[in-house]
Amino acid sequence: MVVQRAQRQKKIKLASANKLTRWAPIWVVIKKFGQGKRVHPSTTTHQKRNWRVNKLKIKPRRMRKQQLG
Repeated sequence: MVVQRAQRQKKIKLASANKLTRWAPIWVVIKKFGQGKRVHPSTTTHQKRNWRVNKLKIKPRRMRKQQLG
């Protein structure tokens, strides 16, 4: 039960962190850099992450030990 709750919290944190890495839509690039500029949509994201290099290091929330009551 406790393990399931911790895994759920970790999934929630991973999902919210993943929202920061999405590429911007193409109209945002045009609005920011101009019509003739060729820029990759990932330049406007806040967090740049690679699954091989950068890890999130998310720890699950601290839980009370069940044997203590």
